[in-house]
Amino acid sequence: MSIASGRIKAAVLAALMVFTSASMASGINTVDEDPSMLAMTGDLVVVRPVMFVTTIVGSAVWLVSLPFSLAGGNAMQAADTLVVGPAKTTFVRCLGCTRNGYRHSPE
Repeated sequence: MSIASGRIKAAVLAALMVFTSASMASGINTVDEDPSMLAMTGDLVVVRPVMFVTTIVGSAVWLVSLPFSLAGGNAMQAADTLVVGPAKTTFVRCLGCTRNGYRHSPE
């Protein structure tokens, strides 16, 4: 049981590092929103923890479904839906923003 949970944790960590690095490198994912204090608080207290758990559960579901999705030819689509989407919503979005991407800072 602990070996499987260690592998799942490693897969989640690797996926998060890859997706965060790719988004930071591209530089085109900028968001121009001005969220309110209430939106930021709700995002921090409710949305981020829920999406973090969704990312972990989605990673486990993706790992279990991997043999079937490989056989069906849609492993990347399953990864995008189950892992990448929730991970982007959790980690690649400014606090309180509704769209994924980094906050554009005026220079």
